[in-house]
Amino acid sequence: MFNINPFADLAQSIPSILMQTFVLLMFLLIVIGTIFDIIHKKNVKYFFENAKKAKKNAKIELSTSKKTSVILKTVTNEILTTSELGRGKRRIAHLLGMYGTILFWVTSIIMIFFYSEKNSITPSIYPVLWHLGAVMTCLGGYWFWFFLRVDVSAEAYPWYRIIQADLFVLSLVISATFGIIWSFLQSANILFFDTLFFVLFCLSNIVLFGGIYWSKFAHMFYKPGAAIQRNLAEADGSRDNLPEPSNKPKQFGLGIKREAPKHY
Repeated sequence: MFNINPFADLAQSIPSILMQTFVLLMFLLIVIGTIFDIIHKKNVKYFFENAKKAKKNAKIELSTSKKTSVILKTVTNEILTTSELGRGKRRIAHLLGMYGTILFWVTSIIMIFFYSEKNSITPSIYPVLWHLGAVMTCLGGYWFWFFLRVDVSAEAYPWYRIIQADLFVLSLVISATFGIIWSFLQSANILFFDTLFFVLFCLSNIVLFGGIYWSKFAHMFYKPGAAIQRNLAEADGSRDNLPEPSNKPKQFGLGIKREAPKHY
């Protein structure tokens, strides 16, 4: 199972050009959904206006090398390793889901576009990485869903409570789950059910990439930009138009020591 390219086997019944067309349509849905999200939420407009205000309030003129250094540090320290989440379980779950999804998507594209012909031979590394990415996505996603969600952990809501904001993580995890099940059933040659889960796999991807306007999918694009802008504002002294922190330490009282912070 782990060494088999499921898309190559699928090519026996579905032309590879149809699979490639499906991937291109999903990419088109990402572009269209993100554009509509930008227009509706006006995130990009906010970032540009905030950057102009910060530039006027800047106390230091940052050189090109300094800006590059801040951007590279943000990318390596915050974006690639999500250091802002600390060293807890939330960060581990996020990293599993993030890198698992990247592996899952990238290897899917490679196998569909280069190794989905009937007589093509897929290097064994790609199916292994595809399955590994799907498993990592499921581990990180389900760990977050059942144990780490703030509204559930801190506000005592049931784990099965679903709101619009959950559309992204649910569709992402479900698509990876259906992908694993479909691959297993296909390798075991279990007819009908392998077709059923392939259809469910496709539908879950349509929901994932077609639901950007209603989900937090586009948040993946906004977050890196916001982190870079925040750190540049910190470096030039504009501080996103916020006052400097007080030198006086915060006093929370003894109640803060009753329970170690773990929910947020």
